[in-house]
Amino acid sequence: MLKRSLLLLFALSSTLSFAQTPAQKLSQSFSTLQEDPQAKYAICSICVLDANTGKEIFAKNENIGVATASTLKTITAATAFSLLGKDFHYHTTLGYSGSIAADGTLNGDVIITGGGDPTLASWRYENKEGVVLSQWVAAIKAAGIKKIEGKIIGDDRLWGTQGTPEGWTWQDMGNYFGAGPSALSWRENQFDIKLRANNTVSVLRAVPAMPYLTIVNELHPGEAGSGDRAYAYLPPLGNIAYLRGSWARDIQKSGISVALPDPAYDAAFRLQDTLQKAGIKVNTAASTARQLLAADQHLPSSIQNLNTITSPSLAEIVFWLNKKSVNLYAEHLLKTLAWKAGKEATTSNGAGVEIRYWANKGLDRNALNIIDGSGLSPATRVTTAAMANILFQSQKEEWFPEFYKSLPENNGMKLKSGTINDVSAFAGYYTADNGNKYVIVININNYSGSGINPKLFRVLNALK
Repeated sequence: MLKRSLLLLFALSSTLSFAQTPAQKLSQSFSTLQEDPQAKYAICSICVLDANTGKEIFAKNENIGVATASTLKTITAATAFSLLGKDFHYHTTLGYSGSIAADGTLNGDVIITGGGDPTLASWRYENKEGVVLSQWVAAIKAAGIKKIEGKIIGDDRLWGTQGTPEGWTWQDMGNYFGAGPSALSWRENQFDIKLRANNTVSVLRAVPAMPYLTIVNELHPGEAGSGDRAYAYLPPLGNIAYLRGSWARDIQKSGISVALPDPAYDAAFRLQDTLQKAGIKVNTAASTARQLLAADQHLPSSIQNLNTITSPSLAEIVFWLNKKSVNLYAEHLLKTLAWKAGKEATTSNGAGVEIRYWANKGLDRNALNIIDGSGLSPATRVTTAAMANILFQSQKEEWFPEFYKSLPENNGMKLKSGTINDVSAFAGYYTADNGNKYVIVININNYSGSGINPKLFRVLNALK
């Protein structure tokens, strides 16, 4: 009799558990997360909506502003799609000032005019560095130029002098993920430093070679298994890079990627170097519009266009923006929003355009304390409710298929991840096996320890 009663109790318990709604299961799993020792001093926030109706399925702390990390890129991308269009393109032009003599001497300067393209010379697309340089050299030769009695100038004036967005940290900005935007960006504004660790850490070389930079190596070898804890401290427009931290003795990586301090200069420098190798002499050192104006020197205007390079479409840019979480792309898009709105192309103006756009679509602007475009700034604060609302509204737009395609897969869901110091977040969509569709935003700020993501996924598994 007792055995039968226990079996009935077990069956009833299983039935009740099976009958739980997604909201009930989310509530239980989220409570487990909040009670975890790693979350003792953290803020945990979640907002899950019915993707068809926008009705709230479950939410907790959804109106508290939290640091978003890279989940902010979903808002940046959605705003760019809305205001620029998925077929938007950037343009970079090559031209010259002065005149070409009968012997092929250009008495003037060759000018690369940046149009804000974050993909120029990127390895992700057809217009890689070698392809771009070959096009430019061919265009110069086709114009009959055999010698340049002037200089190669990288014209980065379009977006003013602000590079690094407000709120970025000193530890980040010298490294590839902290490369700031420029109207004339080049090779995603980064280069590599090859390293080798034994009893000491040796700098082998820079790729490509960076003869105009000094690299000061202060790295020490790390214990086996400690990985890459190396950081470059190289300020924008600087010429000395300090390498600090540790590099594990058993690491498999070949080196680190570092932010270009002046991408417009590097573009001009690479073109001049390529011209010299092609037999076209340039008699003056490369420069930039910023350098010339700061030195109160004459900045010539291009009078003849030689070549125009068109960027991939915005849809193609957003694909890599979210798939690989490219901070540089997000910051370019935010500046572009300000520029196309007729404002000075600063990060704060771009954020203002973004906030006003969503406020006009019904969101509380105070829920969107946006400092940058990528979420690298820990000062950015957005509520999970606001981000979920934007993701819900985005489904109604004609560009949504391209946006959805750009989202990575995490935990079997289409979720953009976000990670900065003691912050982990995910935002996106999930379609359950039973056909139910959800908009998901989950975020934890100020957690302790490591390995928090599996615990966030256990919360979201309540929807499966």
